[in-house]
Amino acid sequence: MIDFKSIDRYSRQIRFHGVGEEGQRKLLASKVTLCGCGALGTVLANNLARAGVGSIKVVDRDFIEPSNLQRQVLFDENDVTENLPKAEAAARKLRAINSAINIESVVTDIDRTNIESLCEGSDLILDGTDNFEIRYLINDIAVKYNKPWIYGGVIGSNGMTMTIIPNQTPCLRCVFEAAPSPGSADTCETAGVLGPVVNIIASMQATEAIKILSGKPETINKELVQIDVWENTYRRVKIAPLLGKVDCPCCKHRKFEWIDGEFGSQTTSLCGRNAVQISNRTPNKLKFEDMAAQLKTLGDVSFNKFMLKFNAEDCEFTVFPDGRAIIKGTSDIDRAKTLYARYIGH
Repeated sequence: MIDFKSIDRYSRQIRFHGVGEEGQRKLLASKVTLCGCGALGTVLANNLARAGVGSIKVVDRDFIEPSNLQRQVLFDENDVTENLPKAEAAARKLRAINSAINIESVVTDIDRTNIESLCEGSDLILDGTDNFEIRYLINDIAVKYNKPWIYGGVIGSNGMTMTIIPNQTPCLRCVFEAAPSPGSADTCETAGVLGPVVNIIASMQATEAIKILSGKPETINKELVQIDVWENTYRRVKIAPLLGKVDCPCCKHRKFEWIDGEFGSQTTSLCGRNAVQISNRTPNKLKFEDMAAQLKTLGDVSFNKFMLKFNAEDCEFTVFPDGRAIIKGTSDIDRAKTLYARYIGH
């Protein structure tokens, strides 16, 4: 009878000089929280489950759609047909890949009220979100509790990643002090995403995770890595000099403004209107001309100085200059948040 719990299943990884048996046993004893299980998240989860990370908590609010299958490697057509949540479908696949480790699925929207409990007890937090608001929440929690985390993002053929170890590297806000204004940055819906760049960035994140969890944090990459697989460019940005030299509100002054609710979005289901309103706690003046150009592939986009309107996925979007939006056609707050992130950003 095959013993799938035997450490021998990791024999090729153990033979690698950077891991060894001691490192493998540390991996097996480790716990991670994976925030988001879409493109980056599925590749991360797949790599870490196969590597023998002992406990993986998979957190995601979304359901699987046909358009996910182009780049989200754990999912297949049956998952779409069954209308499964991403976290649950991923957990099933991961348990089939490695029954010797613990996989927990959590189907929820990550926000400031639950991120602390979701990350409690984890040795490492992984960013698979492609969502700026959640990244800043992760950064607050990581700095507050001195937990390492690994940032990753992809759009079009571009990707970037950065490993953050509090007190040893700059934090996210040292490098990017504020999130981009809603509508100011491309999303997967407006710019698309090429599958191979997802695999590259997530694999780099997974490698950094293995370094940390196997007890080799001194080998991490302390630079911000940016790649464009279509234009064949690779760039490493030195960020180490920022540590302690920028007036960072988070890691220098220990102001956790995202988990304290000073920044971020608020949502309200509008009674009797089958609509949800999403408001930003930090209003920004949007450039409707730029937004309209990004959204033109969806069809008609109209705007004046007061509002911008467009339709997508059977919903009508009305966006206001301060980033507030009313999404008509759903009363489901989680779906509205997903649509807002998909088409408007943040």
